[in-house]
Amino acid sequence: MFHTYILECADGSLYTGWTNDIENRVVAHNIGKGSKYTRTRLPVEVVASWDFESKSEAMSWEYRIKRMTKSMKLNLIAERKLQKSH
Repeated sequence: MFHTYILECADGSLYTGWTNDIENRVVAHNIGKGSKYTRTRLPVEVVASWDFESKSEAMSWEYRIKRMTKSMKLNLIAERKLQKSH
């Protein structure tokens, strides 16, 4: 299983990535070993995630999200929260 995720950083910015182990990846981000971008914006929190069968699907969704504006990402996060609450 592969995952695409969006993190909210302490400064309110958003970071998107993919992984095959979301729990360990978030821990890595929060101890400063996840990415250069998040290292100076700790702590981070997962605000949305998606599961995929293949690495290529997860990477493709990550790429699409990264090309979105922040407002589009916020709408996507809100949609995802609604989907998970039902």
